[in-house]
Amino acid sequence: LEDAPTGLAPDEEAPIVGVLDSGINDHPLLEAAILGRVAFPAELGTADVWGHGTRVSGAALYGDLRDLLREDQIKPIARLVSAKLVGDDGRFYERRTLPTQMDQAIRGLWQDYGCRIFVVALGDLRARNEPGRVGPWAATLDELARELDVLILVSAGNRPPGGGSLLEQAITHYPKYLLEAANRVCEPAGAINVITVGSLANGTGVGARHQQDAHVQPITERLEPSPFSRSGPGAAGILKPDFVEIGGTMVFDAPSASLRWAPQVPEAGVITLNHDYQRQLITSGSGTSYATPLLANKVAALLRLFPRASANLIRALLVGAATIPDEAETRLRGLDTADKARICGNGQVDWSRAAYSDDHRVVLFTEDTLAINHFAVYRVPIPQEFQSKGRRTIRVSLAFDPPVRRSRAEYIGTKMNFRLLRGCPSAEVFAHFRARTAAEGDPPGIASKFQCEMKPGSKSRDGLTLQTAAKSFVQDTSGYGDEYYLVVRCAGGWAAEQEVSQRFAAVVELEHEPAVQLHARIRQRIRV
Repeated sequence: LEDAPTGLAPDEEAPIVGVLDSGINDHPLLEAAILGRVAFPAELGTADVWGHGTRVSGAALYGDLRDLLREDQIKPIARLVSAKLVGDDGRFYERRTLPTQMDQAIRGLWQDYGCRIFVVALGDLRARNEPGRVGPWAATLDELARELDVLILVSAGNRPPGGGSLLEQAITHYPKYLLEAANRVCEPAGAINVITVGSLANGTGVGARHQQDAHVQPITERLEPSPFSRSGPGAAGILKPDFVEIGGTMVFDAPSASLRWAPQVPEAGVITLNHDYQRQLITSGSGTSYATPLLANKVAALLRLFPRASANLIRALLVGAATIPDEAETRLRGLDTADKARICGNGQVDWSRAAYSDDHRVVLFTEDTLAINHFAVYRVPIPQEFQSKGRRTIRVSLAFDPPVRRSRAEYIGTKMNFRLLRGCPSAEVFAHFRARTAAEGDPPGIASKFQCEMKPGSKSRDGLTLQTAAKSFVQDTSGYGDEYYLVVRCAGGWAAEQEVSQRFAAVVELEHEPAVQLHARIRQRIRV
């Protein structure tokens, strides 16, 4: 304790994170950040006997403590409220009442504390949903995320490699078993309006004491998919997980004939806070339970910069700044793009890209609503410096929170998509996308040269509630002018009879390589 850093109080206006877990205990690095402790039901008490809630809370406030422990003082990124929903034995109070508990907890923390970020590092492994369907827990989270405009982060779930008859197959069959049918994201991670988080390895998991020990063998290298992380898809075949973050790894231990992870092997996990600090100040953990609060830490940092941002805007900024790490791409090179996405989603979020523009990279965004079966057109300024010389990239991201209904064959009530056009007269854009009567016939087409063919293509992204796609140029594009058009469309499904409009956020990123003064040029255009 004498060597531990001092835990400072978070900023008074820091975002508030709600951790829905096994409670929370006193800890010198938590006490200044805790706003409240509640339990649903109250008879559970608020103490964290199991220990999971304190570990998750530490990761949400500080991220991975591995590097921070060298500091004299550390400051949490957020304030914290703990809601206990899990018993002292690590089991749910009552499985059938979970949706009600979640509803009460999230509404209570939102109403009483103003909480807008929720961490649900839990899952129901016993739930059995048909492919493409979700249970009542996931549907409840989807409804709450939409109604309250909050960010709910959910773990994809863990499944230690078990498809083969030999434990060694955790090494020899990696990463193929990540795509097994038994490895699908567990309830409620298939929900569409939440942020589902899978896991990346923090390294090999082999510490210095075992570097020369042939009996302890790694499965992964750093930033490769964790061997326990679950894969998608989610509800209605939607892309899940949404993102991946560091969550640790596993190693094969031959002497014990077992697969081991943190805390048994500290090097295999995220360093976080121990629930019994007087016995041990810190501990480690492996699992998507730790990847989820690590991403929540980035979300809190983003919400601190944009405290009035909608949940859709935060989601759009995150997806626009996410990429699958090169290490993961290399390890998964035998898989097609769709299968890589089932494991890694949109990738790992680069927080600085989500939060800031710089001289050669500009991020523009809008928060808006669209009437059902309508479209909106946004002008995207394209400065002269972006029209020639060097590699240029435009990335568009879209997030929306549709109504859902488990009782319907089609779970999602509305759909949205976007198209990016260049060099096309605005009159032709409106003529193509506006609604037409039967007598008017089909709309006039738009020539392919005016359409920015982005990757991933429209067929693979149009059904998602979180979409991103990019187009890169190396040739001269000055012939297309200094203004592109972003068209955002809202199509009504079964919700067309009930909903008036749909909220959404769109983000456009323009990046130029090598660096040019792009930010100043676009800022000048917008002011004019």
